[in-house]
Amino acid sequence: MAESKRPVSREIGLEIGHVVGKGLFKLDHLHYGLWKKGLEPCILNLHIAQDEYCKFILSHIPAEVKSVLDVGCGAGAFSKKLAYLGYKVDCVSPTEYQNKIVEQVMGSDCEVFKCKFEDIQTTKKYDMIQFCESFQYIDLDRVIDIAAGLLNEGGYLLICDFFKIKAQDKYGLKGGHKFDKFMSVLENSPFKIIEDIDLTEETAPNMDIVDRATKEVLIPIADAADRFLMSRSPFITKLIKWKYRKKLQQAQDKYLNGKRTGKDFIETKTYRFFLCRKVNPSG
Repeated sequence: MAESKRPVSREIGLEIGHVVGKGLFKLDHLHYGLWKKGLEPCILNLHIAQDEYCKFILSHIPAEVKSVLDVGCGAGAFSKKLAYLGYKVDCVSPTEYQNKIVEQVMGSDCEVFKCKFEDIQTTKKYDMIQFCESFQYIDLDRVIDIAAGLLNEGGYLLICDFFKIKAQDKYGLKGGHKFDKFMSVLENSPFKIIEDIDLTEETAPNMDIVDRATKEVLIPIADAADRFLMSRSPFITKLIKWKYRKKLQQAQDKYLNGKRTGKDFIETKTYRFFLCRKVNPSG
């Protein structure tokens, strides 16, 4: 049961993140920002850092690439940018909310595969498959074989995501495949690493922004709401808090006591950019 709830909660979180980011901070993207030296890590500068992230990805796309499969395309903002630059872009998006937005943004020239990457069915081939912070959600034991089957000869696999390098605290930062396992899978695959760039330092400030927003905005709002409800309906409020006391305690441990800062990110994760090329086994 817990496993089935996890994707749903993630989808809801992405939807809330998109609505809040777009509505309050004019953010077009759902991915991390790339924080260059001199740019203050704060929520008001996040759109600049996200643009830097997009510029970085674009600057590393090989010149011969003409068609791209964007896996986990978010709200489609980066896919639209690729299409504007002349790439033929299709998208993979398993969430209903994002599917509608992507179809509106991309129009009829883009095919949106409304499924998980592992379930994609098509005879199409691409010059590049792109995973921008979506790779961590794909089955590591299957992703390489599926990607190889969808790529043209000499096609590219672009991965920009974080991986685990150390066991995290119980309430620390989650997510990411184990880096050593990923490297082992890649070494035994039909892909050759062309580029491997460590972006951990440049992406860690995103965690500080989220941590500050949680402690300085979300939690005070929740406390104010609690006081309001206690003043209006103390009995019902106490009953609800008692019923969900374990979940409330877990939330407090996770967001107040958990190790979720940029420093913790650097200690337990490695954020990497990989560009890999499909090679002929006989060659």
